[in-house]
Amino acid sequence: MAQAKSKSSVKVKVQKFGTALSGMIMPNIGAIIAWGLTAAFFMWPNGWFPNKNINNLVQPMLHYLLPLLIGYTGGRMVDDERGAVAGAIGTLGVIVGTQQPMFLGAMIMGPLSAWVLKKIDNAFQDKIKSGFEMIYNNFSLGILGMIAAIFAYFIIGPVMAVGSYWAGVGVNAIIKAHLLPLANIIIEPAKVLFLNNAIGNGILVPLGIQQAAQVGKSVLFLMESNPGPGLGILIAFWLFGKGRSKSSAPGAAIIEFFGGVHEIYFPYVLMKPSLILAAIGGGVTGTFLFTTLGGGLKAAASPGSIIAILIVSAKDAYVGNIIGVAGAAVVSFILAAIILKNDKSSGDDLAAKQAQMEAMKAESKGQSMPEAENAHESVKSYANVKKVIFACDAGMGSSAMGASLLRDKFKKAGIKLPVTNTAVRNLKDENGLLVITQEELADRALQKTPNAMHVSVGNFLSSPKYDIIVASFKALTQVENKPEAKPVEKKVGSVEGIDFSKIKEVNFIRHDQHVGTATMATSLFRDAMKKAGKTTPVKAVRINELDDDASHLVIVTPAANKNLAVRYSNIQTLVVNDLLKDKKLAEAIQNLH
Repeated sequence: MAQAKSKSSVKVKVQKFGTALSGMIMPNIGAIIAWGLTAAFFMWPNGWFPNKNINNLVQPMLHYLLPLLIGYTGGRMVDDERGAVAGAIGTLGVIVGTQQPMFLGAMIMGPLSAWVLKKIDNAFQDKIKSGFEMIYNNFSLGILGMIAAIFAYFIIGPVMAVGSYWAGVGVNAIIKAHLLPLANIIIEPAKVLFLNNAIGNGILVPLGIQQAAQVGKSVLFLMESNPGPGLGILIAFWLFGKGRSKSSAPGAAIIEFFGGVHEIYFPYVLMKPSLILAAIGGGVTGTFLFTTLGGGLKAAASPGSIIAILIVSAKDAYVGNIIGVAGAAVVSFILAAIILKNDKSSGDDLAAKQAQMEAMKAESKGQSMPEAENAHESVKSYANVKKVIFACDAGMGSSAMGASLLRDKFKKAGIKLPVTNTAVRNLKDENGLLVITQEELADRALQKTPNAMHVSVGNFLSSPKYDIIVASFKALTQVENKPEAKPVEKKVGSVEGIDFSKIKEVNFIRHDQHVGTATMATSLFRDAMKKAGKTTPVKAVRINELDDDASHLVIVTPAANKNLAVRYSNIQTLVVNDLLKDKKLAEAIQNLH
């Protein structure tokens, strides 16, 4: 137990460090792309449309704009606006003190300057007399900024210049020795553990910018952002998978390859860990082809979409980049297909396995989600929630799609709560907050917002917990707004009291784990209706797809009726012990239109 906790703690620390690095780069990816496009289009004399005047923007953007933005962002992460200004001033000392682009120097001086300022403020701010706050705030920041810039100019700058030079030499030597593909042996498993942004934006992008500034392009931009390995794995699931994973793979492949949201294929790999070999094989193949065929990008491709890669590809690198991505997809597909075809396990329903995994994990931590039996009690925990936030590592792709999905479910259920998305590092502990995050990031989210309500999911795009959350909020609303209970005029489970004149549709509840029973019951009931000359439509639907009105007659078992009761208040129900041959079914058919 202690060993498992220790491993979790180490993983969280590694993720936090990686997120701190990527957190300085991610908000500035747009600026990096602006520099890359300017250089690709207008650099003299090798751009697509060389222009001497516009070319004057390239070097200032590289040497001043980008490092200052990174330093500013790093300082802001530590101490908000004051830290941001201190970080920018300290970064300028590194920039002026060297002739090389100082991205790594900015990633040091930005947070360091802000951290020192924060310590000074903690020591002296409470001792400032009333009326002297402004003079302290301005001059403490100004004096510290001056000292930080001088320190960076004389100390950090020269050290980072030597370090950056040798880092570039090392990368070039690795590339020339054709050893760079071996890095994907580490990169691909790390991606699945949600370290993709830390590796890509925290390490590879700064080194890639330095290399691109020297030789016009860098293969380092492609090592983490290559969508080929994920595409191959998803196509293999599409052709050789089973159950839900097979049916969901085509859509996931489109989002991964064209949308650049790599996180979408991580649950597929986690479901069958041996598939990490397919990801590694694809990654190694892609990087080998990039380096061999002269591939490379002018700037970071973020997100890792084939569209983004083509936009920022160097003029002479399109063939290498396309073949590298295609080769990675082919190799990962072949390996994944072999693994899946030799898989002897039975059913392979992705959503069911995610739900099972989440339930077991929650149980091991002494937590539980509001299932049917305890829904009335657990729903109370949602009473104080005023806002829902999806949090992922980068705060963009997967969390944005998850937020959009839940927002749509809220809209259909009539729940009026704001649903937004952000990066885990930007979470703020506030009252009335429900944080939804991936399981691998749950510990970090809890550290950032200990007073919030937390829900962890395996996959932002297909978690069964969304329906539980919607049901809990809806049940809460019904409890709060429900008028005084009226006398019950019908016996539960009988046809007495059902207003058949209002029934326009008969529904059976379809569960992912029991699709066959619901389908068979629907078919038998529909046939019986047809023989009786009845025309009321009969459908099998999921529980969250029902409309809460009296025109629906829902035929359920006693166990399912408990879950139905906390979700809907107006639908009419017929509770039966057997969905296939209960005598009440025949009575209902006699009374239907």
